[in-house]
Amino acid sequence: MAIINYSAARIFTGEVWLRDHIIRTEDGFILDVVPAASVPDTVTRQDLGNVMIVPAFIDLQIYGAGGRLLAVYPDADSLHALQEYCTAGGAAWHQPTVATNTKEVFFQCIDAVRAYWEAGGQGVLGLHLEGPWINPVKRGAHIETLIHSPSFEEVEEILAYGSGVITMITLAPECCDPDLVEMIRNEGIIISAGHSNATYEQATDFLNDGIETVTHLYNAMSPLQHRAPGLAGAVLDHKTAMASIIPDGHHVDYAALRIAKKVMGDRLFVITDAVTETSTGHYPHQLAGDKYESSGILSGSALDMITAVHNLEEHAGIAFEEALRMCSLYPAKAIGKENELGRIEKGYRVSFTVLNTDRKVLQILY
Repeated sequence: MAIINYSAARIFTGEVWLRDHIIRTEDGFILDVVPAASVPDTVTRQDLGNVMIVPAFIDLQIYGAGGRLLAVYPDADSLHALQEYCTAGGAAWHQPTVATNTKEVFFQCIDAVRAYWEAGGQGVLGLHLEGPWINPVKRGAHIETLIHSPSFEEVEEILAYGSGVITMITLAPECCDPDLVEMIRNEGIIISAGHSNATYEQATDFLNDGIETVTHLYNAMSPLQHRAPGLAGAVLDHKTAMASIIPDGHHVDYAALRIAKKVMGDRLFVITDAVTETSTGHYPHQLAGDKYESSGILSGSALDMITAVHNLEEHAGIAFEEALRMCSLYPAKAIGKENELGRIEKGYRVSFTVLNTDRKVLQILY
């Protein structure tokens, strides 16, 4: 049995900061977090020094890295590039995402995740399909000719092929038969409402009926207006539904982010929505400053998670500790893993991000 004891100047449990404590771990799980004085000097420990250990970040929507967009290069090499990018930004876990595409591309991406796992690849939680069952009115940069409402046969085929790999699907509920939505949910797949033109009333019904998450708040959805609150208003007004948001200053104004945070509290979590430069495939992303565009339309971010933390703190006035939770505990909650990820507590998985005193990422500990 592999027992490792970690110590550092400061440890953030997800709730409080600890000094002079040791994280005792065994075989990838936390045995306890105890005062250093309670551990005999004869016990071996890995003292990381004057650093911070915080719960590792989790990115539930990212498309590619290092010039390898997963939809263009659906293979394990792309997933390794994604993992390296995420790790450098402090995210131990991510959900590679494929925007509206052909069934063949989806299947190739499913195969890639399986191959990555079989080779022992770390960090990939599963595959997020964003589309093609979305509303063309709110397609954003998605390819209109590939957008459609699903048939039972199509859903059955994709669910069967992606069994155990597909973990989240973003769709527009108003464009899908409710029985199909229920079929997807019954497979344990999280449905996130997005690229949707639902009315406030429609959206509230969806959120009350078991759709618990909304994709990139404000972007590609019916907006909050004073006579038509739309999907944005519905999730803001809901008691339990969660939503992701992209804090890069381009997708959402920081004032709008700050307002949403005040209303939603722990229901709002961060995604990067990061893409990478590519000139082939359906989505030829080009870097335009510190964002990406496709055919002149904002198509993705150049964020990583630690930059998101800094943006939340510096531009939205969100406390550092809460920014950390928005990138760790709250996305864990969104995917039902809040009892194993997002905290440094007894029984949780070893999943730590190590930051230096300048709040830059030094390493990830699994």
